[in-house]
Amino acid sequence: MTDIALNPSMGDEAAPIQPASRPNLDKGFNPLTMILFFGILAAGLLYVAYSIYADIDATGMRVTAWLPYLLLFVALLIALGFEFVNGFHDTANAVATVIYTHSLPAEFAVMWSGFFNFLGVLLSSGAVAFGIVSLLPVELILQVGSSAGFAMVFALLIAAIIWNLGTWYFGLPASSSHTLIGSIIGVGIANALMRGRDGTSGVDWTKATEIGYALLLSPLFGFIMAAVLLLVLKFIVRNPALYAAPEGNKPPPLWIRGILIATCTGVSFAHGSNDGQKGMGLIMLILIGTVPTAYALNRALPESQVAQFQTISQAASKVVAAKGAGHSIIGDPRPAVTQYVATRQISEGTFPSLAVLVKDVGEQVQKYGSLNKVPAEAVGNTRNDMYLTSEAIRFLMKDKESDLSKEEVDTLKAYKGSLDSATKFIPLWVKIAVAIALGLGTMIGWKRIVVTVGEKIGKTHLTYAQGASAELVAAATIGAADIFGLPVSTTHVLSSGVAGTMAANGSGLQMATIRNLLMAWVLTLPAAICLSAGLYVLFSNLF
Repeated sequence: MTDIALNPSMGDEAAPIQPASRPNLDKGFNPLTMILFFGILAAGLLYVAYSIYADIDATGMRVTAWLPYLLLFVALLIALGFEFVNGFHDTANAVATVIYTHSLPAEFAVMWSGFFNFLGVLLSSGAVAFGIVSLLPVELILQVGSSAGFAMVFALLIAAIIWNLGTWYFGLPASSSHTLIGSIIGVGIANALMRGRDGTSGVDWTKATEIGYALLLSPLFGFIMAAVLLLVLKFIVRNPALYAAPEGNKPPPLWIRGILIATCTGVSFAHGSNDGQKGMGLIMLILIGTVPTAYALNRALPESQVAQFQTISQAASKVVAAKGAGHSIIGDPRPAVTQYVATRQISEGTFPSLAVLVKDVGEQVQKYGSLNKVPAEAVGNTRNDMYLTSEAIRFLMKDKESDLSKEEVDTLKAYKGSLDSATKFIPLWVKIAVAIALGLGTMIGWKRIVVTVGEKIGKTHLTYAQGASAELVAAATIGAADIFGLPVSTTHVLSSGVAGTMAANGSGLQMATIRNLLMAWVLTLPAAICLSAGLYVLFSNLF
């Protein structure tokens, strides 16, 4: 096998490349293709606008002021802007291998990837979306429609966009997941400090640590597993064509081409199902803050499920009340429950207060009969009570001090599931809007990151087996993360997978690029934390 070296402009470590082997990345899109795409884009945006109108109209709410809708428009624009920029970074990784192995022309590969990103977003579970939201300070989530709530949303989204654009400009495959998590942590720390608390109390560090492990370990997993997979392939499949670099611009044999396209498709779908959710949870917060009547509660929940809620609620109420036996509270139970969720420290008032709140939530649901009958003036309060109760139970089930038996945990888990089905939902139009933003970002900004992954990681041209190994590991890793509700970075997994195959193949790595990738990886979290914290303080004083 003869490896083809890369262009010297990619770094001092690389030798000249044969020009014929480099894919054509400068060819524009067919005008008919662009007309079709923008036609679909326009139809999607009209669908989104109509859906918002229909949802609000279905509640019977009369529009008396336009300011909330102006804020809604600006906030949605920023949230979709984040997903648009996310397309620059992460989705481009899915197409790098098929482009550099000449399996698909660049413009077709981008369209293909965008379509399966779209499907991935539409079929996503939503677990990642609300895993991200659960990192935010509970007091800000409960008042998301306030000025502090808008300062939170604007600060973390704008900080994420600024860092993503900066790293994209330099062609660095930085992680959008990493960036967004850092932005959320920054807002939480700034909010706690502004309220006179220790900065560490403003973040759910248990969840942040869980997500941090996923972000930290997934690139290492991608590097090792892609390297191992390539070595296993070499041992099992002895066909030399699989381990050869492309000959000029000639496409690979049909069976190899099929494998590469299949792995590209898998990464695109997995990316949409995981990364697409990161903006969904934030968009739902925006909708709840600006139009609570339509989006605070899942009005599409069937009445049979609401009736079942009563039975589960009574069982959970008994469990919590038993834990709080011997103690009673006078007045509003919410401050004590909010304090527990914020600090995760059980006090004498935690269980009795939560028992009262659980009972109150059950009485509210029983009073109205179904969620779509909850009056406009009560929607926000009912949703907040449900969300607060759900979060308190989530922490109690993990807290060793709560001393819950397995049967009690199962009862509370079932009750939490019922609460979440009423408050944690994503309308179809939100998924469509995010899918469109991701796809458009891919089409506009894919080239810089594709060049980095395809040319600047290894010292030799990407082979068919290397591309397939990296893509397969990335698709499997991201798909598994979606099942467990953990956000991982397509960028880190795929680029580290390519590096792993280069190392396993003895091709060598371009250390200048690897150093830059590592710097972006290390600096993303602190940079995003500082940016979002500063913006949150600024916006809190402006709003």
